[in-house]
Amino acid sequence: MILCADIGATKTLLGLARLDAAGQPQVVASQRYVAAQVASFEAMLDRFLKDHAQHLGQPLRAACFGVAGPVNGQVVQMTNLPWRLDATALSQKLGGIPVRLANDFEAAASGIDGLSPADLLCLQAGQPVPGAPQLVIGAGSGLGVAFRIWQATPQGGRYQVVTGEGGHFGFTPVNAEQDRALMRLRAHVVRPVAEHFVSGPGLANFYTFLDTEDGGKALLKDHHVVATASNTGGLTGEEVFRRATQDSEPRALHALHHFLLSYGVVAGDYALATLAKGGVFLAGGIAQKLGPLMQDGRFLVGFRQKGPYADLMDTIPVHVVNEPDLGLRGAAAIGALI
Repeated sequence: MILCADIGATKTLLGLARLDAAGQPQVVASQRYVAAQVASFEAMLDRFLKDHAQHLGQPLRAACFGVAGPVNGQVVQMTNLPWRLDATALSQKLGGIPVRLANDFEAAASGIDGLSPADLLCLQAGQPVPGAPQLVIGAGSGLGVAFRIWQATPQGGRYQVVTGEGGHFGFTPVNAEQDRALMRLRAHVVRPVAEHFVSGPGLANFYTFLDTEDGGKALLKDHHVVATASNTGGLTGEEVFRRATQDSEPRALHALHHFLLSYGVVAGDYALATLAKGGVFLAGGIAQKLGPLMQDGRFLVGFRQKGPYADLMDTIPVHVVNEPDLGLRGAAAIGALI
């Protein structure tokens, strides 16, 4: 049995996976928790193991936890939560089994091999090249980015995952209106980065910093701070999405338009940097929620907006991952290799 987790800035998914006859992990139990409702990750883990004791007839052989934050050796200080995870301490807590900490998008990218065609929503079929680099990117509380690079082996080969903090690359406006929104944001942050606009909070920032209907200043009278994963007291991306899709509020619809365009631009930049002809996979809850809207073409307009490389971008397959447990399944896949 493998203990696995997908630990985000606001929610955590814990699970147990069992290896099938082919040696592939299959999740047999899972539970979702809200970070603000638990005292610590350790307390959450204790509760999960107690509540799912019926699945522990087989001993735990390993654990892998995908965590939203950079992994420093085997320690993670989470970016948007005051949680510090230590693999050595967790191993001792779990009876000495090997414990691996992984970046959450390393886990997500490790789950791609287990997807079926039914788990994917095609935005662009492209011309997939076997063994070519692949990109996994997802806007959520922040912006996660990982690359899958083919590694030849005596058995034929497999994809290796390369991850980092791609959401903290600089943000590139694509038109004059976004130029003005970026300049307004600059007054409130040390360095504007991609996830300031391409993330759940980023949708709220577009709403706040884009031009008002009369061409005036941003709506700072209503929202005094920049929206981030750790700032939950102001306007949220969920609220802007609701105003756009349920109320048809013009300003919210306008913010959503720029969000889809910029999401495509950022994904296209990373895809172009690696020539990801093996495919681009849009992961996370926002992509799943916006999948039908992404099909209307605005995302692909941004994705293909690469000057002389526009035709090249047409050849890169792009899919939305509709499997909500991708990170958990990927963490289980990593755990199976420990």
